[in-house]
Amino acid sequence: MPAIELTPAERKSLKADAHALSPVAAIGKAGITPAVLKEIDACLRSHGLIKVRAGSDERDERAAWLVELAAQLDCAPVQNIGRVLVLWRPKPDEPAATPGGARVPRTAATGRKRTKRSYQAR
Repeated sequence: MPAIELTPAERKSLKADAHALSPVAAIGKAGITPAVLKEIDACLRSHGLIKVRAGSDERDERAAWLVELAAQLDCAPVQNIGRVLVLWRPKPDEPAATPGGARVPRTAATGRKRTKRSYQAR
């Protein structure tokens, strides 16, 4: 199956969301093995947006791994930065919504975004 295509705005939102994440899987010297594929697939099903640590020093090899993972797991390659690969796939229980979605809820009356203090005031 082809990988999911993302618009630049969706990619930007996913990069921002992935910034605070830690890698949940690692690709070692053996490359992409069935065990690695199974683990990444399980993480994508439960989290949707994940980081994967790549153990290769070769930039071209890491880029090829990102494309291969996207093709085999039917997910979107979001980013390849250093030795970290970022992948996204909508969770199976969620509808196929746009990634990132509404980042900050706003109140209907004022149009302002809700802050931590405004939630505590209730």
